[in-house]
Formats: sequence, C-alpha cells, structure tokens
Amino acid sequence: MESFKKYTLLLLLGAICFQETAIAQQSGAKEIDLEYFISKAELTSPLIKDFGNQLLINKIDSLRIRAGYRPQVTASSTGLYAPRINGYGFDEVMTNGQSLDALLNVDYNLFGKNLKENQLKGLKLQRDSLNYAVGISKLDIVKSITQQYIQAYDSQQQVTFNLDVLSLLKKEESVLKELTRRNVYRQSEYLTFLVTYKQQQLLHNLAELQFQSDFATLNYLSGINDSTTFVLKEPQLNQEINSTINSSFFTKRFEIDSLKAVNDKEAVDLSYKPKINLYANGGYNSSLVLQPYKNFGASIGFKFLMPIYDGNQKKMQRDRITLQSKTSSAYRGFFINQKAQQIMMLRQQIDATQTLTQQIKEQIKFSKGLIDVNTQLLHTGDVKITDFVVAINNYLAAQNALRQSNINHMKLISQFNYWSR
Repeated sequence: MESFKKYTLLLLLGAICFQETAIAQQSGAKEIDLEYFISKAELTSPLIKDFGNQLLINKIDSLRIRAGYRPQVTASSTGLYAPRINGYGFDEVMTNGQSLDALLNVDYNLFGKNLKENQLKGLKLQRDSLNYAVGISKLDIVKSITQQYIQAYDSQQQVTFNLDVLSLLKKEESVLKELTRRNVYRQSEYLTFLVTYKQQQLLHNLAELQFQSDFATLNYLSGINDSTTFVLKEPQLNQEINSTINSSFFTKRFEIDSLKAVNDKEAVDLSYKPKINLYANGGYNSSLVLQPYKNFGASIGFKFLMPIYDGNQKKMQRDRITLQSKTSSAYRGFFINQKAQQIMMLRQQIDATQTLTQQIKEQIKFSKGLIDVNTQLLHTGDVKITDFVVAINNYLAAQNALRQSNINHMKLISQFNYWSR
C-alpha cells in the first residue's frame, strides 16, 4: 500500500510543475504571428482599395483642372439652306437663304490663376483627407485584428491548459481505480475524482470548439478563406510610453476640416470677382451670296462679367461655412476630452492589471507552499488524498488566473496604443 501511495504522490506532484505545452509540439502545426493576419487584412480590405482609387481619381482631377485653365481650342462648323418656293419661305433678309461656316475657336480665361490655385488647394485638402482615411482604416484594422488575435490566443492557451490537466487526470484515474479496489481509498473518493475527470474532458472539448470559432472569426476579419487551423504565436505588444494625450493623429481630421472651411470661403470670394475671357477664331464664314471665295477671315474679342447684386447670397454662403466650422470645433473639443478620459481610464486599468498579476503570483507562491506542506503530511498519512488534490486544483486555478490576467493586460495595451496615436 505504501508503494501505491508513493506512486500516486509522484503523479500528483506533476501538476506542481505544470508548464503550458505549445499546441505546435502536440500536432506539428505551422506557427503564425499577429503580423501575418494584419498584413492579410490590409491587403484584402476593400475600403483601403477604395481610398486608393479615390486618390488616383484626385490626381486625375488635379490634372484636369490644370488643363482647363489653358487655352481651349475647339473646331465648329454649321450650314444652313432656307429655300423659297413660289415666293414662300423664310425671309432672306434674316436667313440669307443659305450660309456656311467652318471655324477654329480659341478661348482663354485671362484672370483664372487665383481660382485655379483655390481649386487645386481644395483637391490637396481632399487628398489629405483621403490619406487620413487610409491611416485610420489601417489603424482600425490593427485594433480589430489584434483584439481578435488575443481572443483566439487565449482560447488556444485554454485548450493547452485543459489538455495538460486532462492528461494528468487520465494517468491518475487508472491508479486510483486500482487503489480503490484494494480499499486504500473509499469508493466515494474515487467517484468524486471520476466526476472531476469527466468534467475536465467536457471542458476540453468546449475549449477546442471555442478556439476553432475564434480562429475562424480571425480568418474572417482578415479576409482569409482557409479552414486550416494554425498555431498562434504569443503576441508581442509594447505599450506606447512616449505617446501623449495631445498626439495629433486623430485631431488631424479637424485640422483638415478647418483648412477646408478657409478654402471654401476663398472660393466664394473668388466667385464674385470680375472675370474676363479672351477669345479668337478663324476660318470660313459665308452666306454664299456675294464672292463666297473671299469669306475667309478671323476675329478676336473678349467677354467681361462682374457680379453686382444676387440677393446677398455671398454673405449667406460665408455664414453657412462659418456655422459648419463651429460645429467641427465643437466636435473637436468633445473628442479631445473623451480621448483624454479614455487614455486615463486605460492607464488605470493597465496599472490595476499589473497589480492583480503580482497578487496572483503571490497566490501561486502560497498555493505551492501548501502543496509542499501537504506532501509531508501525505507521507505520514495525516492528510486525505482529496485534500491534496484540492490544493493542486487551487494551484492550477491560480495559474489559469495568471494567464487570464496576462491576456487582459494584452487587450488593454492594444487599446491604449490605438488611442495614443
């Protein structure tokens, strides 16, 4: 009986030296990291592709505006024949009976430089806005993928944890069954252990299903169409310690909106400036009545336009832009305040998680000490095997709590890095 006790003790002590065994060592599966999923998500994102195409369109629009302020050359031709039959028909004084022209026209806006620069500046601001949208989209991808990766990694660690505990209990089951037959332990103790063993099998199956679900969600968010399950490496996340609440990434959109408002007001002012267009044409223009072979020629001219009164629409447009600017400023102030609170809250939670981690480590230390004491008592028969198993379960529960605390810490670091941009 003493030899059986020693053998059982050796099996139970294996739990004290519990080490998380990588799934890769168990299945030989390929390991992949967080960057793999982030790069896939950015590559397949239709939103980023959309913004990329909009940037190309913006470049084309810029070239088109520049071309529009160069001299515009067009060719035109018209012909007319108005017959009179028995004195009936259009008045020849009005129609000349027939006419033909074929002209080459040149049109040029003499004072269009300021308006062109205003439109080009508007396109640049649009380009800056699109570049910001690309940046925020990539940042959102990193945030969502990182959060899901951590979730899947946690599920993977839970599978490993349950598998190691299940392996230990499986070894104990056959030994305790034999010792129960020898009346070393009571039947009730063995049945209690058997219930624990079966429950652990169920927990392991549930953990595997959860990991498969979390991994499938990770693939879905990354745009990966693959049912193969890989092993996830531990995410390496570093807190952005140099980031400040006043970092300008998120507030850049408000700066762009402010510059757009200035540019829009300038566009309104320019639309009320006098405009002069020069034009010239040359070619053939004839009524075909008198010496039509001599009707080749050319002409030049200008067109002057100056707004005088439009019902005070200029002031209305400027007031409208001003109100939009005030709205944007209000959103900016609210966002900065909310961001400051968010970063402060995350810092507090990160500090609290670190404190909790230290407390859990202390708990692990005490749990291990209790196991050492029970081990000595087990040699003398002064402790029940069930009490020793409870001590081991407490130790394993503390190890599990430590892993969960580390996972929560990773998630908080991910959120902090997002808002600290």
